[in-house]
Amino acid sequence: MNRKRGFYIGRFQPYHNGHQSVLEHIAKDVDEIIIGIGSAQLSHQIDNPFTAGERVLMITRSLESLGCPFYVIPIEDIQRNSLWVAHVRSMAPPFDTIYSSNPLVVRLFGEAGFDVQSPAMYERETLSGTEIRRRILEARPWKDLIPPAVVQVIEEIDGTGRLVQIAQDD
Repeated sequence: MNRKRGFYIGRFQPYHNGHQSVLEHIAKDVDEIIIGIGSAQLSHQIDNPFTAGERVLMITRSLESLGCPFYVIPIEDIQRNSLWVAHVRSMAPPFDTIYSSNPLVVRLFGEAGFDVQSPAMYERETLSGTEIRRRILEARPWKDLIPPAVVQVIEEIDGTGRLVQIAQDD
């Protein structure tokens, strides 16, 4: 049996309700989902506070009831866009369709001949990693923007404490 696999990539810093909405939509279109954790080598930075392993936990716990098999694959940056699609393909199981609204990702996979779908982004103004990290740093409400499982992971690793500390000047 030939399974239809979709590929969805993001930094997931952190994984939020917008990602969850997109993946629930993708799950209706494919037999399996491959989730690529981009910039997997980055952590402990204001824009990238969480490790690849912590992001794997956030995603797998949030998708336990998805009803569609999925794989979570950390993918490190290679800093060469012309080779990036081949790099991703070497790290992931084979896939048919790429789901992304990132213009560069859409372009690179389109040029490589992939079927590229750009799912509607859910509440993009508030559901972004940038906005969530900003709210954490400003001690404003943020937990309603992410799945409860992600709140649990962030609390387990003292993610708010980490972000606040690394944002300080020396």
